[in-house]
Amino acid sequence: MFWIRVFFVLLSTVSTAMARPDLSKPVGPTIADQGSAHYRFSHFDLDSVDGERHYRIWVAEPKRDAPPSGYPVIYLLDGNAALATLDEALLSEMSRAEPPVIVAIGYATDLRFDTTARAYDYTPQLPGGQPVVDDIVRERKGGGADTFLDLIEGQIKPRVSSIAPVDLKRQTLWGHSYGGLFTLHALFTRPQSFQSYVAADPSIWWQEGYILNEEKGFAPPPSPIRVTLMRGMAERVRDNDSDAVSAVVKARRKATESVPPDAAARLAERLARYSGVSVSYRAFPELSHGPMLPVSLGETLRSVARVSPAGK
Repeated sequence: MFWIRVFFVLLSTVSTAMARPDLSKPVGPTIADQGSAHYRFSHFDLDSVDGERHYRIWVAEPKRDAPPSGYPVIYLLDGNAALATLDEALLSEMSRAEPPVIVAIGYATDLRFDTTARAYDYTPQLPGGQPVVDDIVRERKGGGADTFLDLIEGQIKPRVSSIAPVDLKRQTLWGHSYGGLFTLHALFTRPQSFQSYVAADPSIWWQEGYILNEEKGFAPPPSPIRVTLMRGMAERVRDNDSDAVSAVVKARRKATESVPPDAAARLAERLARYSGVSVSYRAFPELSHGPMLPVSLGETLRSVARVSPAGK
């Protein structure tokens, strides 16, 4: 059952359940390096149009034969960190159901996160083309979400289709934090791009809730879509944080206070009123922002693969 899975994840993350994600942590060897009995991994590199950002995209193709319509496909933002979360047990679990092609869209770095690049790629442009400055680390520029969406649609998706047969009617986009913000931006501005959107702990607070203004222009596509919103409810600043880290944490906390604590739940309620939009909202009282990444990703992958709940 779903909560049994969450229980075991909590056991493995008990020491970090209230911690921030370590943005400076190296990825280290991943399942792509180690190899899998169930998936074959490959990767390719791309550069941004302006040459400022350098992407590494990993493609994991099931070793099982593709169905006639092609494999379902899931695109993972923060691909370095997402790839580090995958393990053989999860891949084996999916391979016994309807395994998807997994596309981890990352950056050409040894770190789990390229914080400067993601701040630009995952945040929308503000009206009037005004410069976008990050809420938390002021030196980071933002506003590149539409350009990044163009990259996904114009270069990454065609390349993935040349590697593995995919079902264009079963495409999922998953993102956490700023990646969740980007997922909502894609939903509101190009809802036809994917059939399923998963935003885990999305940064709805960015620019005082700007994404909620974009929501006002949302028009569902002709075909049904699914939206999943997940929210980690536990937040705490550790007493032994350094002054520099505390300043960043405090800046994030101040930014989050610009929207109501239940903003994600209210958003789910509004989206559920649209015809053809299936909405799921999940709150995780025991999890803080960082641990939401692996938990949300595992549950999303199982959902895309249509893994039967334990005991059924």
